[in-house]
Amino acid sequence: MNSQFASTFGLTAPGFPAAAGSTVQRVYDDLRKRIITIQLPPDTTLSRTELTETYEVSQTPIRDALQLLKQEGLVRIHPQSRTVVTRIDVLQIYEAHFLRVALESEVCRRLATDPDPDPSVLTRARSIIKMQSAVADDIDQIAMFQELDELFHQTLFAGAKRSSLHQLVRERSGHLDRVRRLHLPEKGKIISILDGHHAIIDAITARDEQRAVGAIREHLSQTVAKVEELRKAFPDYFV
Repeated sequence: MNSQFASTFGLTAPGFPAAAGSTVQRVYDDLRKRIITIQLPPDTTLSRTELTETYEVSQTPIRDALQLLKQEGLVRIHPQSRTVVTRIDVLQIYEAHFLRVALESEVCRRLATDPDPDPSVLTRARSIIKMQSAVADDIDQIAMFQELDELFHQTLFAGAKRSSLHQLVRERSGHLDRVRRLHLPEKGKIISILDGHHAIIDAITARDEQRAVGAIREHLSQTVAKVEELRKAFPDYFV
């Protein structure tokens, strides 16, 4: 995620647990973004030599960034400095979805029932929705829309004082995030996401626990319901 977006809302950009702005963080963030947004499609070969030239850094931060991506299952590292972007694994999609639904349902439940709610949480969430709405009609801004989507969910975790769990979700969601990116251009999908975000925030604002949990569950399940359809549309992207 763009660290500038995160800092604007008083959040810490997820990723490498080093100081923000470190060389490894910068390389990792950019490569991960390019993989998640399919700018680097599955089966793309990444040359460490070329990466050192692209990012103007030494081999060490490139190696460390690739190791982090490997831990998330986004790349395979082979001998002789060859690294390949992995294909999308359907099993990992379903596992990530299971984790997200379990955790985010509890996050929304906690926010809706908090006896001393922080109003700034919902203010930040609404601001993010407005930013998403501003780029919703621009096909060239899909990557930004997706970053803002992640920021919306990170804001909910932070509001529930469960920020470290958002990091866990992110680490497990690389394959799911790529499918979400493939699904985004579908007609009506972006509007559906915005409607889902509004429904979640409206339910939390109303302190309606049941409605908040139902809204987040429905919101998180839309892309998963399309997995097989997307697999047929992009057969070369999947395992």
